[in-house]
Amino acid sequence: MGGCVEEITIKQLVEAGVHFGHRKDKWNPKMRGFIFTERRGIHVIDLKKTIEYLDKACEAVTSNIREGKTIIFVGTKKQAKDIIKEEAERAGVFYVSERWLGGTLTNFSTIRTAVNKMKELEEKFEKQEFGDLTKKEILTLERELEKLRKNLHGIRDMESLPGMAYICDIRREKNALREVNKLGIPVVGIVDTNVDPTSVEYPIPANDDAIRSISIITKTIANAVLEGKQAREEEKGEEKKEEKG
Repeated sequence: MGGCVEEITIKQLVEAGVHFGHRKDKWNPKMRGFIFTERRGIHVIDLKKTIEYLDKACEAVTSNIREGKTIIFVGTKKQAKDIIKEEAERAGVFYVSERWLGGTLTNFSTIRTAVNKMKELEEKFEKQEFGDLTKKEILTLERELEKLRKNLHGIRDMESLPGMAYICDIRREKNALREVNKLGIPVVGIVDTNVDPTSVEYPIPANDDAIRSISIITKTIANAVLEGKQAREEEKGEEKKEEKG
């Protein structure tokens, strides 16, 4: 197993509630291979499969980052947004934790225009360059900047399309999933018992509603990013040594 996953135990996953799926009448038959049993009408996820597929996902993430590619973390629902923001910032990657704006990736130039507008407004406020604007007009600009920051802060430095995406709830984030799939961007995604796991390249069978479940999976993916960055830096260091030698 990869370095990011070998420390995780079944006990930790149970304590985090990773094994709790949805009611059996809400299930997607394509998840059959990831379901261990059913208790009181609730499907129970096979945690051995969770570890196996989390390991595969981490290997893919680490490999992509080591090659110099980027990744975007996506999770906008209440239980996920703070975790997505915190872990993405810890790993130094792009993220969307508030609202997925339509065309974030498929209409990338328009989104970049909005990011540039945000940066211009930030500069204006920093230098207090308001000219003849009234207090009311300045307040309107302030609100506009606040809204732009809320939605775009996590992708403000994303100059090109990411090489990979991590989505913590592929059902909730269907618009994001549609865009990355349309662009052929590989997806790592948490798949609960009510979704189609074949819609992502690297499915991770797990509870996508419980905070602790989302947290343990997202932290592990973030660790895989950091592992990839470290490996890339080490390889660069070796190349420099060879050049000097």
